[in-house]
Amino acid sequence: MAIGYYKNPEANARSFTSDGWFATGDIGIFDGNGYLKIVDRKKELIIRGGANIYPREIEEVLYQHPAVVDCAVFGIPDERDGEHVKAVVELRPEARATTAAGDLEAFCKQHLATYKVPQAWDLVDELPRDPNGKVLKRLLRDAAWQGQEKAV
Repeated sequence: MAIGYYKNPEANARSFTSDGWFATGDIGIFDGNGYLKIVDRKKELIIRGGANIYPREIEEVLYQHPAVVDCAVFGIPDERDGEHVKAVVELRPEARATTAAGDLEAFCKQHLATYKVPQAWDLVDELPRDPNGKVLKRLLRDAAWQGQEKAV
């Protein structure tokens, strides 16, 4: 696949094992039939009070809500629990005036364990994207951590 990152020994040390295997950072589980299912990325894992929360699971629930176009879920600092869950949600234009964060929170409470329901919400007109249209979750997460935003 690759022999390493060009002129970047730090990235090589982080990403390649001593015997040459590439560590992708993907987290997977085996289902009942023995098939591997990728559930999230290790660096996106939220640890809240010792519980592991996969942002992708919460995003999949939010995608089921008719007002949601797209979303990004990530952890934000919390003094007591380590991290809390934050959701940044892009709403459909026709739903912006009638959908509130409380509506989305109630929806999540119907489909998720209580500790997985986001404690912080931002409803936005448009999520930041790269040229290929992928949501730049890293920008949202980094901004929250740099500002040391706390869950309220």
